[in-house]
Amino acid sequence: MYKQGQIWLVNFDPSFGHEYQKTRPALIIEADVYLPLGSLLTVVPISSQISKSNLLDVMLPKDVTNRLISDSLIKTRQISSFDERRFIRLIGVCNPSVLQNVLSNVSLYLGL
Repeated sequence: MYKQGQIWLVNFDPSFGHEYQKTRPALIIEADVYLPLGSLLTVVPISSQISKSNLLDVMLPKDVTNRLISDSLIKTRQISSFDERRFIRLIGVCNPSVLQNVLSNVSLYLGL
């Protein structure tokens, strides 16, 4: 059911401080091999506030595959794991080259 590279509408609440809030799109970054092992899924949030970009954010232009309503940023520094009950519906799929850029930036951020 879930796959790396899918974009889901996810409920990020409750949240605190600078954590992302609300129900918003998120990209599954967890490797497919680990997805069946439990009910937690690892994601990074997607934001339409392009003006608030930082060094490791990845641009995600809207297209027919990801089905986003606007050009967006993938916030690679905001890695979260959520129970699958927070996942509301599948929105679309991330372009493979953008996904690779996201995974590279996550690795950089974590010092891997």
